[in-house]
Amino acid sequence: MSGIVFIISAPSGSGKTTLTAELRRVVPNLEFSISYTTRLPRGSEQNGREYFFITREEFEKMIAEDQFVEHAEVFGNYYGTARSFLQEAFTRGNDVILDIDVQGAEQVKRKMPEAASIFVLPPSRQELESRLRRRTEAENEERFQATGERIPPEKIEAIIQRRLQGASREIENYSQYDYILVNEKVEPAIDILQAIVKAERAKLSAGPRGAEEERALATAELAERRHMMEKVQTILATFDFSGTRS
Repeated sequence: MSGIVFIISAPSGSGKTTLTAELRRVVPNLEFSISYTTRLPRGSEQNGREYFFITREEFEKMIAEDQFVEHAEVFGNYYGTARSFLQEAFTRGNDVILDIDVQGAEQVKRKMPEAASIFVLPPSRQELESRLRRRTEAENEERFQATGERIPPEKIEAIIQRRLQGASREIENYSQYDYILVNEKVEPAIDILQAIVKAERAKLSAGPRGAEEERALATAELAERRHMMEKVQTILATFDFSGTRS
């Protein structure tokens, strides 16, 4: 394979979906890998747009045939990235974004250590909880519009707490990533993401670097894990664990 793979992971509610969508809008020659999943479509999701929805039997056949560069089972459903998607994107001369969880990121890094990995963090547990509440309430309203039924408040709270617990577990894996991005506001976060993409491309370019590439390299360097440790420790403290790994 050729081309660059950008791995982006984040706990639910960190704003990863918004960031990746905007990154694709502003950066050329960047494709978003559509994952395969065995879960059912939600709301307005369409096959081939958000996911490729297939049966468990079909997914397990693809596993047996080694068709995935990564796959994982989450809450009873499979998710995976097909090798063929990456190969086709690279043939078109494009780089690829993988929006995957920490399990998938670890698998990709083992197979493709040159991939650039980015972990998106919320600015604090309090802000993450606020975002998760807004998201869960919006999902409940969508459910009501579609079915005329709402999830009871006690179940809503259980969903939020489960997502917060999952986020805490995922955040502890930040040390596996090359870059750390704290998503306080969308616009600055997009600027940093864009700089990371340009910097990784510049590192592979054989020609002389221009001023724009040098600026991107300098901005991306500040987002490298080694430069983000103080900020990360401050965020981890709001989750009630020390996060001493580096």
